[in-house]
Amino acid sequence: MGFDGKRAANNLTGLGNYSRSLIEQLANQFPDNQYLVYTPKVKAAKQIDAFFEQPNIELKLPKTGPFLWRSLNILKDLNQDGVQIFHGLSHEIPLAIQHTRIKSVVTIHDLIFLRFPQYYKFIDRKLYEWKSRSACERANQIIAISEKTKADIVDLYGIDPAKITVIYQSCDDSFKSPFAKENLSRIKATYKLPEKFILSVGTIEARKNLKLVVQALKEVDEAYKLVVIGKHTPYFKTVEQEIERLGLKNRVLFLQNIPFADLPGIYQMADVFAYPSFYEGFGIPIIEALYSAVPVVAATGSCLEEAGGPNSLYVSPNDAGALAKAINRIIESPQLQKEMKAKGLEFVQKFNSPVVTQQLMDCYLNMFSQ
Repeated sequence: MGFDGKRAANNLTGLGNYSRSLIEQLANQFPDNQYLVYTPKVKAAKQIDAFFEQPNIELKLPKTGPFLWRSLNILKDLNQDGVQIFHGLSHEIPLAIQHTRIKSVVTIHDLIFLRFPQYYKFIDRKLYEWKSRSACERANQIIAISEKTKADIVDLYGIDPAKITVIYQSCDDSFKSPFAKENLSRIKATYKLPEKFILSVGTIEARKNLKLVVQALKEVDEAYKLVVIGKHTPYFKTVEQEIERLGLKNRVLFLQNIPFADLPGIYQMADVFAYPSFYEGFGIPIIEALYSAVPVVAATGSCLEEAGGPNSLYVSPNDAGALAKAINRIIESPQLQKEMKAKGLEFVQKFNSPVVTQQLMDCYLNMFSQ
């Protein structure tokens, strides 16, 4: 099997984690196959090095030089390497792959650039649309990471729903086991974490809607602080101004460049996880929170109910009062906390790696019986 490894070999967050995790789980669960990862370049990083050290995962660099390789010249390499299935892990597959004997799959994470065009530069939007629409039309099979994304592909690209399989994402296995007390104490001291806190994880950009969490914080018990983990964008200034305006400077802690190994520990110490994003393809941070036994409050309007399940709480992404009310409901009721933690953990098992990986392999095998 061949995979577009651009993200797996170069990104340390989001799509990089998704790509590495998917290939690793396949390699572990179905070790008899050979997993070839095609990329024009590789970033030097511990996570990426460890990924390529696994016995049946093999790095494939261009034989003909990187120019146009991922979209065109790669086909020659795929044929020479005897690849039977090629999986484009993020919205694109090589041009003309439909004219070869290789079966192709493309994962579509979201079409946010069409639903919320204001968040994207015009040229980026057009490029994303052309690549993803073309891949959807040419691939043998499309994987959507949520029912919401599937509905968007059908609605915006006019694709036959029978060609689309919904396969949810899991999160890294490190979120699935409680950390030892000593480890939690070390993490707490290292990042000066407060005693009680609401957690928000994700790039600090307008779509993720952190400003709403800040506005809600004003109406939440002062003993609770807000811990924010995420890369800064220009929107950070807007959030900072809101914190200043509401006099909340001493109640918000921003953390950046947290080692991935410490992240599950920070989740496990949180009292509530808040994720009022306007639009997502799926929402992996919600899965991470549920596995960490943290009650979740998320936004209505995209696919977050699919990720959070029936026992998380949901509010409008425009209603700070409702978000504050939901957070207060949780922190004021130990019984509700207990229930949300237990039922959240039960619900999130449907996204467990072995389940998702088996669905993926079934999807691959079905292409050969069509």
